[in-house]
Amino acid sequence: QVQLVESGGGLVQPGGFLRLSCAASGSVVSSHTMGWYRQAPGKQRELVATITSGGSTNYADSVKGRFTISRDNAKNTVYLQMNSLKPEDTAVYYCNARYQFYGYWGQGTQVTVSS
Repeated sequence: QVQLVESGGGLVQPGGFLRLSCAASGSVVSSHTMGWYRQAPGKQRELVATITSGGSTNYADSVKGRFTISRDNAKNTVYLQMNSLKPEDTAVYYCNARYQFYGYWGQGTQVTVSS
């Protein structure tokens, strides 16, 4: 079945950068809408960015101009390039795959932005 494994999280200073990776099973990345979501303690999980199988992207207003979502179908991997990081970006970041009515989640990777 579908498996998603996130990596690349860590501790960075404000203004720094990170690239998150989500490795998926099979050909999930090419056939599903892929997305990144994040959740801080005590808060609702929120959408960060999505990319469809056709290549269309969507971003939360809070990350537009700073984050970029991309995919590599040959590697079955989706990425989230995060630049100009702010303390407000601190959260657990989750990878998501959606196909029709079905959705799958990874285990998450911690991103901490602190001075």
